[in-house]
Amino acid sequence: MTRIPGALRTCWIVLLAVLASAAASRQAAEPARLRVLTYNIQHGEGTDGRIDLARTAAVIARAAPDVVALQEVDNQTTRAHGVDQAAELGRLTGMHAAFGQAMAYAGGGYGDAILSRFPLSAVRVHDLPTAPGAEPRCAIAARVQAGGEGRAFVFVSTHLEHAQAPIRLLQAQALDRVLASAEAWPVILAGDFNDTPEGPAIAALRPQWADASAGQPDPTWPADRPQVKIDYVFFRPAAAWRVVETHVIDELVASDHRPLLVVFEAMP
Repeated sequence: MTRIPGALRTCWIVLLAVLASAAASRQAAEPARLRVLTYNIQHGEGTDGRIDLARTAAVIARAAPDVVALQEVDNQTTRAHGVDQAAELGRLTGMHAAFGQAMAYAGGGYGDAILSRFPLSAVRVHDLPTAPGAEPRCAIAARVQAGGEGRAFVFVSTHLEHAQAPIRLLQAQALDRVLASAEAWPVILAGDFNDTPEGPAIAALRPQWADASAGQPDPTWPADRPQVKIDYVFFRPAAAWRVVETHVIDELVASDHRPLLVVFEAMP
C-alpha cells in the first residue's frame, strides 16, 4: 500500500476544506428560488373523458414545483369514487396537501387545494361572495416556511365564478380585502380566475398585486387548443420576489386547462 506523506495529506485536507467552504459560500450567495404551479385539474378528468389521478400527478411531478394551487378538486364524491383527491395527489407526488371545500357535491365536497414540498400551517378556507344560482367559490390559504432558512409566505389557491362577471368582480375584491390581513408575510395568490388580462376582476387586483406572467400572456384554456389566458399567479408585495421564468406547460390531455409554472427568486 502506498503511503501518502503527512505534509501532502495535510494539503489535501486543507484543499478540500477550502473547496467545501467556497461551495457553501456560493450556495449562500445564490438567491433562493421558488417554483409555483397553478393547475385546474377538472377533478382529474382529462379531455379523453378518463379520471386518472396518476396522470395528473405525473404532470405535476414533471414540473418539479415547490407549491401547487389546484382547482376543481373532488373530496370523496361519488364522481371520484370516494377518493380524497388532494390527499391522493399529495401521496403520489410526495407533497403535503390541504383541501378547501367550496360546496358539498355528490356525497362529498368540491373546491380547491394546495400541495407543498414544505409543511403547511395556519390553513384557512375563505368563502367568496356568490349569488342564487351561481356555484359557490372559495379560496384556501396556508402559511408556508420554505425550508429552514427560507422565506415564510402565505400561499393561496382560488377559483372564481365562470359565468357571471359581476360576481367574479366581487370575488376578486373580496380576496383583495381578506388577504390584506396576511401582509405580515408576502402572499402568492394563484388559480383559475376565469377572466382575461383585460377583464374587470383582473383590473381590480392589479393595483395591489403583480401578475407574474404579465410579460408572457400565453393562453391556458382550453387545453387542446388554448385561446385565452384565465389562469394566473399573482404576488405582493412586488419587491418580495423577482420573476425568473413563466411557462405554460404543453399538456393537452390530463385536464381541460394547461398548467402555469412560475419560478420566483427571493429578493433580499
